[in-house]
Amino acid sequence: MLEQFTSETFAPHLGEPFRVSPEPSTAIEVTLIDVTVLGGGSGGSGAAGGRVPFSLVFRGPLQPVLPQRTYRVEHDGIGEFDLFLVPIGLDAEGMRYEAVFT
Repeated sequence: MLEQFTSETFAPHLGEPFRVSPEPSTAIEVTLIDVTVLGGGSGGSGAAGGRVPFSLVFRGPLQPVLPQRTYRVEHDGIGEFDLFLVPIGLDAEGMRYEAVFT
């Protein structure tokens, strides 16, 4: 499923909640706050049919801080998928996490 995702998969869902499960019976709500196309591309497919790299930034609560690892993520419109999240620091509203797609 991840190989089919592009920046356009997530862009319509900016500001929406996603659920991250650090444990099977636990979920933490995070909000998608940024979708950035990397390397000057415009999203969608790359020149050779590959994906144009992009990153997602989510904001979660101040606590608990999720360590860098793969998590089960759920979104009402996209579905369930596994995503490698990296904590990238606090801002005024909470902890931010990044996922990079290459």
